[in-house]
Formats: sequence, structure tokens, C-alpha cells
Amino acid sequence: MAETKDKPRIGVFVCHCGHNIAGYLDVEKVAKQAAELPDVVFSVDEMFMCSDAGQQLIKDKIKELDLNRVVVASCSPRMHEPTFRRACEEA
Repeated sequence: MAETKDKPRIGVFVCHCGHNIAGYLDVEKVAKQAAELPDVVFSVDEMFMCSDAGQQLIKDKIKELDLNRVVVASCSPRMHEPTFRRACEEA
């Protein structure tokens, strides 16, 4: 996913992180609210975004929907930021 000056096409991926996040927030509601924000063309909640399936979902949606911005709401960026950056770059 290269930098672009095109109109933003944002994908939002909200992680339950098992019960670590979902135990405190209504993750499904967060994803639904995000879907209503300007320029958001896709929003989803997923149990574990860092899993192989979660990363593949990011890659697939970037390609399928021509996303040029991605927001991943998940646990510690210290642990998983490189994982999500790599998934975006591989798309």
C-alpha cells in the first residue's frame, strides 16, 4: 500500500484480542460506529487480528476494496505494529 494523494479509502479492523479488549469494550459497536465515519469503506471486528487469518483479511480487503488507509484497533503496538505494517506492505 503506497502513499497516495487520492481520496482516502479507509479500512478499519477492530480486534477483540480474545477477551482482553472485548472484556472492556463493545468491539462490535466500535466497528459499526467506525463504519459510519467519513471515508471509511470497510469496518469489521475480528477475534484475533494478529492471527494468520486476521492478517490475510487485511491483505484481502486492501486489494479487494482498493484501501489506501488502514486502521487496526488492537492490543499493544509494541507487540503487533510490525505484524500489521508487514501485512499492509504485502498487500
